[in-house]
Amino acid sequence: MKSRGNSKKGPTQRQLRAGELIRHAIAEILIKEAMHDPALEGVSVTVSEVRVSPDLKHATVFCAPLADQNHEEVLAGLNRAAGFLRHRLGDEIETKFTPSLKFVHDESFQAASDMDALMRRPEVAQDLDD
Repeated sequence: MKSRGNSKKGPTQRQLRAGELIRHAIAEILIKEAMHDPALEGVSVTVSEVRVSPDLKHATVFCAPLADQNHEEVLAGLNRAAGFLRHRLGDEIETKFTPSLKFVHDESFQAASDMDALMRRPEVAQDLDD
């Protein structure tokens, strides 16, 4: 019997398109809007990915402050502003539902940096040269 669940499959094309649309819109909103939260004042945020639930009602926004300083405070500020950002997102995109937003720290930048440092180690570089 085949399972109807989508547990082992990745996101659908619809989810990927919606995620990219939301990512671009949130990045524009963060550039244009003055955020009145002390944790967000004068902070540039990189929005690297948005993952949308299958029903498109929830979106997880992966982001990091540009200098990656105080990322916990910045994420807390973004999550406090999520209602405002959702409202502005509804003005920017034309979808049936405007998803709820949850902001999380994007660890991929640190993982890439760690991988780069690993590849530069002499014993690894020696293996790569062979």
